[in-house]
Amino acid sequence: MEEIEARVPEIPAAEGSPASNPGPSAQGGYARSERKSGSLFELCMTLLITVLIALFATTFVVQAYEIPSDSMNPTLLAGDHLLVNKFIFGGDGAWYEKLLPYREIRRGDLVVFKYRYEDHPDYIKRVIGVPGDHLRIVLGRVFINGKLLREPYAVHEGFNSDAGTDTFPPLDPYSMKVGLLPQWAAEIQDYIQDDELVIPANRYFVMGDNRDDSQDSRYWGFVDRSAVTGEPVLIYWSVNASEDDYTDEGVWDRIKDIGNTLIHLRSQTRWHRVMREVH
Repeated sequence: MEEIEARVPEIPAAEGSPASNPGPSAQGGYARSERKSGSLFELCMTLLITVLIALFATTFVVQAYEIPSDSMNPTLLAGDHLLVNKFIFGGDGAWYEKLLPYREIRRGDLVVFKYRYEDHPDYIKRVIGVPGDHLRIVLGRVFINGKLLREPYAVHEGFNSDAGTDTFPPLDPYSMKVGLLPQWAAEIQDYIQDDELVIPANRYFVMGDNRDDSQDSRYWGFVDRSAVTGEPVLIYWSVNASEDDYTDEGVWDRIKDIGNTLIHLRSQTRWHRVMREVH
C-alpha cells in the first residue's frame, strides 16, 4: 500500500481531479521536511558565524591575558586574568583608521606590547614617556620636561642598587654596564641630552608600577609603536597566586596546579578583584 501511494504523484491527473491537488497531509509532510533541512542549515550557519566572530574578536578586538609577576603591583597582581582591548590604539596609520574610534597612546596608559628580545613575549607596563619627552629620574622621582610627574600608582618597596631606580639615565659607564642590557647600553647615549633621556618619534618609555621590582625601559630600552597590541581594561578573574607559581615547571606539575586551582576555586579566587576595571 505504501509503495502505491508513493507513486501517486507521478501519475498525470485530469485538471480539477482530487489527485491534482494533494491533501493537507501531503502538504504538511513536505513542509516538515523542508523545515528540518532549513533548521539544520541555519544551525550550521549560526555556528559558523559565531566562530568567525569569536576569531575576529580575539584577533582584532579583545584578548585574554594572565599576569605572572608582581612588576605591576598593586595595580595588577600575579594571578590576575585580564581582558585586553586590541581595538583602541589603531594600526599603521592607514586613512580608514581616522573613521574608527582609535586614539593615540598617552602618558599614564597601561599597554600590552611585544618585548624586544627573548622571542618577543607579551609584556604589560605603564607609559611614562611619549615621543618628544625629556625624561630624568632623580632619587626615584620621575621628571618629564623638567616637571615632577605625579604618580599615585607607583610604589617603592626598597632601594635596589642594581635596578637603576634611583638615578636615570645612568651618569657613569659602570652603572650602564651593570644595570642595562648590553644592547640598550650600546645605544642609550644617542638619546641623552643634558643628563636627560629624549624619547624619539614612534617610541615610548614604559615602567612597572612596582618600581623596585620591574624590568622595564630603564634596562632594555624603548617600546616601538608597532609593538603595542592593546590596553588592559578589565580583570575578569583573579586567583591567589605568586611569581613562584609561574616559574618554569614540567607539564605534570602544571596540570596538578590547574587541578588544585579548580578544586579550591572558591577559596582561591580573589573575589574583590573580579570584574574590576584596570587603570
